[in-house]
Amino acid sequence: QVQLVESGGGLVQAGGSLRLSCAASGRTFSLYAMGWFRQAPGKERLFVASISRSGGNTYYADSVKGRFTISRDNDENTVYLQMNSLKPEDTAVYYCAKARGAIQSGRISEYNYWGQGTQVTVSS
Repeated sequence: QVQLVESGGGLVQAGGSLRLSCAASGRTFSLYAMGWFRQAPGKERLFVASISRSGGNTYYADSVKGRFTISRDNDENTVYLQMNSLKPEDTAVYYCAKARGAIQSGRISEYNYWGQGTQVTVSS
């Protein structure tokens, strides 16, 4: 069983930055790819970014490319999402997730463990 706990969300003005963290329990963190997703009120959960088990490969949704950066620290069992140049349309609950395998993916079905989410609100 894996537990994922997100933190770092909050209220920020447009153009600002936030850094989300996701701490994972267990001793197998470094074996799996990780991802971030987000869900706005009344909308489906969407892919944001993913990172391979080693951290050497990353993948982003077009909507955040160039503004967000995903990274991981396998010694600390933590994955991060640095969010810069935030826009009101980035407002959502952000979830981290553990992939079923080592390969990163943008598909929700490829993730089998989820955190509880952290709210990000960007004001205009």
